[in-house]
Amino acid sequence: MNNGELGAALRALRKASEREAKAVARSAVMSVSKLSKIETGKLSPSAADVERILTAIGVSDEVKVEYLEQARAEVTEATAWRLIQRMGLHRAQEQVRALEAQMTRLKVFQPALIPGLLQTPEYIHAILSRHGLTEDVLNKITRSRLERQRVLYDVNKDQQFVITEGVFRWRIVSPGRMAEQVDRLISLSRLSNVDVAVVPFSAQQGDIANHAFVMRDERTVTVEAVRAEIVVTDPRDVAEYVEKFERFSAVALHGDDMRAMLEELRNELVREQENG
Repeated sequence: MNNGELGAALRALRKASEREAKAVARSAVMSVSKLSKIETGKLSPSAADVERILTAIGVSDEVKVEYLEQARAEVTEATAWRLIQRMGLHRAQEQVRALEAQMTRLKVFQPALIPGLLQTPEYIHAILSRHGLTEDVLNKITRSRLERQRVLYDVNKDQQFVITEGVFRWRIVSPGRMAEQVDRLISLSRLSNVDVAVVPFSAQQGDIANHAFVMRDERTVTVEAVRAEIVVTDPRDVAEYVEKFERFSAVALHGDDMRAMLEELRNELVREQENG
């Protein structure tokens, strides 16, 4: 099935469901124009696009699996950051939020930053400031990311985060603000559906922390490169990321051991702030 056939099939499914294009586009967090281009074969949809469209239409899981297989014909998709910025970082946050609303399992590996869903407002602000945004846009995107964090409290979604110790040593914010960020992680780690794990420097490693990645339902993996966002959808490649995640999780500290480590780190940060 080529892009034209896939688009036509998506259009047929939408027509059969008696859903208007405007309503489907809104639910799929895309413009009506983009949906039209996908349906007419003028635009190649990503696997994430197809999944959002099918969810908006309301098809069965069996139909969704069938069509997602077609969308995954391209093993890797890359979206340049300049295109994401042209679309608007706020809009990009909404699309990620839509994906998170549909997922049931989330696995995040982060060797560089506190994962977005766990960040405090001050940490978010510090991260986004490097994009040269106006204060108004910066505040808007920060609010969008904080809205995304509501997903953490959905007990039907299993969410796992593996973070390396180096993340807490990398000075993105002041020691005082970082202490607040550590407190937030300790608090969130007590949620029944959230597992926050930390890989300590002392752990014997069997893998390399090449880059951060986000895995949703073990079907898609999103990797943020310097100038592009790469989405991996081929099941064989996704399986490698699953194994990589599990290797890091196996040597990480979980539960009370993790909280004890972070509490000690938090105390170090507070002392540093007081002495600074």
